[in-house]
Amino acid sequence: MAVERTLILVKPDAMRRGLAGEILRRFETRGLEVKAARLVRVERELAELHYEVHREKPFFGELVEFISSGSTLALVLEGEGAIATCRATIGATNPADAAPGSIRGDLALSMPDNLVHGSDSPETAASEIALWFPDDELV
Repeated sequence: MAVERTLILVKPDAMRRGLAGEILRRFETRGLEVKAARLVRVERELAELHYEVHREKPFFGELVEFISSGSTLALVLEGEGAIATCRATIGATNPADAAPGSIRGDLALSMPDNLVHGSDSPETAASEIALWFPDDELV
């Protein structure tokens, strides 16, 4: 498997519930390495750019409002097969469908409060990382 980088966002609901450490622990336990981290209050412009792919969907506004509602911990993680590993660790988008043992299966309550975002492909990871982190912030 190739070494990859992926963007992980620990969303405002997870931050409000004090779950950032537990979420990061789960990724690190899987062997992923933190290459960048930033605690941010997401501005509307960044939120809209991040969710641009969903702009025409009825839930676009809800996504933007939610990610802008509090602090978000943005992470770049690296490791072999990082994207698939992170997606499996996170669990299904809807917590009701997420397997026990996954972050969402164990910790998430309901939609849209599903705790974490993870890039879904190498192309998406590259564009999301560039959106959230300047090159000089990556280790």
